[in-house]
Amino acid sequence: MSLRGSPRSLRAALLGAGAVTALGGVAIERTFVPGDAAAAANVMNSPTTSPSNPNAISPFPAAGPASFADIVDRVEPAVVSVKVKVTDAEQSSDEGGGLLPDFPPDSPFYHFFRRFGHGDNNFGIEPRRHSTMAQGSGFFISSDGYVVTNNHVVDHASEVTVKTVDGKTMPAKVIGVDNKTDLALLKVDGNGFPFVTFSSEQPRVGDWVIAVGNPFGLGGTVTAGIVSARGRDIGSGPYDDFLQIDAPVNHGNSGGPTFNAKGEVVGVNTAIFSPSGGSVGIGFAISSDVVKSVVQQLKNNGAVTRGWIGVEIQPVTQDIADSMGLKSTGGALVAEPQSGSPAANGGVKSGDVITAVDGETVENPHELARKIAALAPKKTVTLAIIRNGSPITLDVTLGAMPADKTASNENSGADEKGASALAKLGLTLKSGADGVTVADVDPDSAAADKGIKQGDVILEVGGKAVSRPAEVASAINSARNDGKKSVLMRVKSDNGEHFVALPTRAS
Repeated sequence: MSLRGSPRSLRAALLGAGAVTALGGVAIERTFVPGDAAAAANVMNSPTTSPSNPNAISPFPAAGPASFADIVDRVEPAVVSVKVKVTDAEQSSDEGGGLLPDFPPDSPFYHFFRRFGHGDNNFGIEPRRHSTMAQGSGFFISSDGYVVTNNHVVDHASEVTVKTVDGKTMPAKVIGVDNKTDLALLKVDGNGFPFVTFSSEQPRVGDWVIAVGNPFGLGGTVTAGIVSARGRDIGSGPYDDFLQIDAPVNHGNSGGPTFNAKGEVVGVNTAIFSPSGGSVGIGFAISSDVVKSVVQQLKNNGAVTRGWIGVEIQPVTQDIADSMGLKSTGGALVAEPQSGSPAANGGVKSGDVITAVDGETVENPHELARKIAALAPKKTVTLAIIRNGSPITLDVTLGAMPADKTASNENSGADEKGASALAKLGLTLKSGADGVTVADVDPDSAAADKGIKQGDVILEVGGKAVSRPAEVASAINSARNDGKKSVLMRVKSDNGEHFVALPTRAS
């Protein structure tokens, strides 16, 4: 399943190990003078907070734990430091793959290395090996030594060790990794390890949370904050489902747990919002329901398999919703079901808007991708669809997600009125084998503003297949005569098929 949307502007930094940096600056504090107390009292007693005002939000008693010490005492023994050794081969390789420049046959060095080397390309010289050490955090999830951390913590590691809070160091084996969610499962030999459990409930925005980890290799550290958002998509992967944590989470907390006030794991710390590279108090944690599903598959199979329906999808913009007569922009618009895919076999068609999966509402393409991927292959799901303005349901049996994938200038047939309509929209068209080819686009036109480019092929206009420029012009005129502000086109470009809502009148 591929997604179409605008690039993410949010900058997120992975929480890998980093050098200790001194923090400086000026702290600005609000200082109250004697008059402020009275002013504050007046605010508290104003009608907007009075119980007699029906629109007022009733004040709550002061809330929040006096101390996190009891929770930390209970969970800290399960949190570990994860240290990794990464060994890289440093090669001064030429295009042919050799470790040294290729000497010509008439060079004395050519005969020297041919005589004393062990091969045509490497001359018997071993590549230099460069080892680096990095570290992050992790936590035991069972007494028999299974440890959860981030994939980016152990990625390309040649050795992995974990260190417990009491200083015990043990080698660990990587059981499996999932780079799409940035999770990894490790195993330490032994039994009787203290471990923590995942929460069965998602935290609410405003709940207290506690992050425990090993930033900068300082040993166990604890920071507290609150959940400020759920379901965050920060553009780090196709299945982003992050908790946003407003807490000072730092480099080296990667893979460490975030706990709720009961001492249950609600997330795995993975990224921070970092304009400068350091913590500004906003972190992102993979939610526990995602972690539980991925970890169970890694434990059972060493890899993660995901459900797949095989559709090209895109957001429903307001223009597209208007042109299709939809009441909202929710759901995912099917640009093209892939040939032979579960979606195609189940009857899904181009132009369908998928609004729910097994009764769970789909707000956007990203949410559809996440819901389908969370299900097992061979499972049959019911898709709620809007087709030609009417709701229908289709049963689709999921497949397994494949490995990472991705004429002359002719206006004959367009009458003068049609040609004029196309020209006003900035389009010059010609007939093609599979549709109507865009021969030219005025860069200042409405068509260019909607992303239509030279070489694109218009397959459908208003739900009807087109093969000649006249048919495109006729469909646009028909939509305009029906009072529609825009008409929906299915367009094929270098990036696949997608829908474009083109205005019926040039602005």
